[in-house]
Amino acid sequence: MASSSVRIVIVGDVHDCWNFEQDSKALQFLQPDLVLFTGDFGEENLEVVRSVANVEFAKAVILGNHDSWFTKKFSESEKDKVQLQLECLGKEHVAYQRLDLPLIKVSVVGGRPFSCGGTSLFRKKLLSARYGVKDMDESAKRIQKAALGTPENHFLILLAHNGPTGLGSGLNDICGKDWEFKGDGGDHGDPDLACAISLLKENNEVSIPLVVFGHMHKELAHGNGFRKMIVVGADNTIYLNGAIVPRVKSLDDGNKRSLDNESPLSSLEIKGTARAFTLVELSEGRVTKVAESWVAVVEDRTTLIEEYVLFERN
Repeated sequence: MASSSVRIVIVGDVHDCWNFEQDSKALQFLQPDLVLFTGDFGEENLEVVRSVANVEFAKAVILGNHDSWFTKKFSESEKDKVQLQLECLGKEHVAYQRLDLPLIKVSVVGGRPFSCGGTSLFRKKLLSARYGVKDMDESAKRIQKAALGTPENHFLILLAHNGPTGLGSGLNDICGKDWEFKGDGGDHGDPDLACAISLLKENNEVSIPLVVFGHMHKELAHGNGFRKMIVVGADNTIYLNGAIVPRVKSLDDGNKRSLDNESPLSSLEIKGTARAFTLVELSEGRVTKVAESWVAVVEDRTTLIEEYVLFERN
């Protein structure tokens, strides 16, 4: 059974919206036991990835499609920016491997890196050269293999850039395609991740209570509203999308999020930012609460200004 009380903070797709000083203050305020990053730090933004690598909390990371935006194949003559990002992150980049955290009795297994969603492998030459993965079937087996051997008393989290297929095909579903006008969109999840989950569950090899990912932004294209960001499966697996984009808003812009009248920060001194995180609380080996949390950072002061509870166990 997992540690009696664990707090996990998810940083969804960053897309260049990262400031080490302000995000570190926000994380210090939230006091997580573990931070999960769903990728898309920028278009191969090495500076942001280096900054993330310096975050002092325990963390696990998966790189997204934007993190291999320009690099299409492995370079033998010089280090490309994908290689430099991987070197920065080291073992904390969990693609096709498992990171065990015995102090909190949590294990994180990574899915396929660089995913762009859908039925095709994105960056096939990179995947083949770096991971020996040439198709969806091989990718699924690599994820499955990484999950095997998870310590029996650990809470298992799958961390991927994009979610699995099978969670809905509507444009506002958690992995639904929202950028095409025709039809209902379609299921844009990763079939290899869905296959790996199915294989693990079919054989009762590993229990998978939580699957965390990003890629499919909360705000839908063409002004169609917002995406469903959480699905609780029939077997109680929780699928959680952390891609709140943009994840940073200015507090001194009247058209954006601002502090309410009850905030300890006066409106006269609002010159900072509000930064989005998704907070997951575990207790006795179960997810007890999931919330979209906005933390205001104004100079040296931090406060939780908005919280939207997505899930709470009775």
